[in-house]
Amino acid sequence: MIRILIAEDQAMVRGALATLLDLEDDFEVIASVGNGLEAVERAKVLLPDVALLDIEMPKMSGLEVVEKLRSAVPSCRCVLVTTFARPGYMQRAIKAGARGYLLKDAQVEELAAAIRRIVAGDRVMSPELMMAAMECTNPLTDRESEVLRLAAQGMTTRELARTLCLSEGTVRNYLSETMSKLSTNSRQEAIKTAESQGWI
Repeated sequence: MIRILIAEDQAMVRGALATLLDLEDDFEVIASVGNGLEAVERAKVLLPDVALLDIEMPKMSGLEVVEKLRSAVPSCRCVLVTTFARPGYMQRAIKAGARGYLLKDAQVEELAAAIRRIVAGDRVMSPELMMAAMECTNPLTDRESEVLRLAAQGMTTRELARTLCLSEGTVRNYLSETMSKLSTNSRQEAIKTAESQGWI
């Protein structure tokens, strides 16, 4: 029996997924939660075989949940299910250790088959998302992405420098480089562009 935890903030979608997957003879939905933090907490206790995760959830994103569970519950295979065909999300999901990345508009039979393949040791990615990811690579380094991600939270240059243990001049250089790489004229434009691609 494949034991599944579902984390999805939309109650109707969460309920439908749980109902449909429970109909499979070899599946058991052992938990269904509405935010990322609860997903991590329940997974630590219940030790599911598979965690089916939405990307954008309250308290903790699906990508953050994947990173947490990789060390907290290494036996759990994480599968991201999303409506967002943003190439950067897939790249970050693979880097975080996700075993699957699928679009929500897939048929339940496709999802069930993907879960079985993932439990058997495969990695399953949506072909549409694979094509988008190959066509659009993130030009930012890990450090530039980190600086921009924190800037998107409203941090000033001084706060960024203190948080990252860098000088304010170095932070300004990173921000200037991100604006140049993304062909934008301001920090806010750079943040907007990077967010639209799923790079931060």
